[in-house]
Amino acid sequence: MSTENPFVALKEEMDKLVVGHEEVKIALLLGVIAREHIYVEGPPGTAKTMLAEIISGAAQLKFFFYQLHRDTRLSELLGDLVISKELTETGEVIKQRVVKGGILTAEICLLDDISRAPGESLNVLLRILNERKFFDDSIPLLTAIATSNPTADEYYNEPLDPANLDRFVLQISSQGLSYGKKWDEAKEVIRLYTERPAEYQVPPRVSKEVFDEYYQKLGSVAIPEEVQEALANFVATLIEDYGCDESNSMISDRTFFVKSLKIMRSHALLHGREVCTLEDLNALKYMTAFRIPEEVFLQLDQIIEDLTTKKKKTGTGGTS
Repeated sequence: MSTENPFVALKEEMDKLVVGHEEVKIALLLGVIAREHIYVEGPPGTAKTMLAEIISGAAQLKFFFYQLHRDTRLSELLGDLVISKELTETGEVIKQRVVKGGILTAEICLLDDISRAPGESLNVLLRILNERKFFDDSIPLLTAIATSNPTADEYYNEPLDPANLDRFVLQISSQGLSYGKKWDEAKEVIRLYTERPAEYQVPPRVSKEVFDEYYQKLGSVAIPEEVQEALANFVATLIEDYGCDESNSMISDRTFFVKSLKIMRSHALLHGREVCTLEDLNALKYMTAFRIPEEVFLQLDQIIEDLTTKKKKTGTGGTS
């Protein structure tokens, strides 16, 4: 990343307090640049909430946290419901209005255990996230981060419906350091929390104006023809060589031929570039954790490397 890139400051703050979890950190940065929502699945204790809090603090954005449950009511997410009576010539009229709060006033929100929400509340919530509107009023939300525990029996958790899951462009499977056998990083956590003060205030590093500026830049990031072709080849490879189809994957034109361009542009800006390169195909890793079979996702680094290496070798002049 370029040293002049303001998102370096946000990454530095995350690195100060959280060891590892690079995939979640990058996904969060891509999410706030692209203003797309993020789904993170992982066991408790994998810093999902802390990372969201760090970004909101360092970027001076209004943050809302809510842990969903089976009895979640819409008023808990949207604000207080006020009921009033009004006398008219024809009688008494009961009116209700919402004093906006929660996700209606937040710029970043974290919705923990989203799959536990009852259907009615979840449907309204996802519609608001998708439209970024409450009735006719726009809301200031940049990015929502939804989290869930793995669907293994010990977490008593149900998977998010595929149609609902697809509302979250960025999708990450986060694994704990210990169960991931990342022992060096686990030792670093011990060292960090041995030395860290009990109270630590995340300092402001950037302002919302930076996000506005970069969002305006997003559409002007150039995507050369070779990168466009590589993206098409990526999807073709998943379908033709790895058996992805409508029965086991959520690959759609809308996601991979529209949203992926936006995320790749965000990846370029994150790395201080205003022109996409083949390296930005790596951003697709943050979109596919739950859109393709797990055994294919585990090979994704190699799939992308093979595509980009082949393209470089067959590029102009035949040079790599």
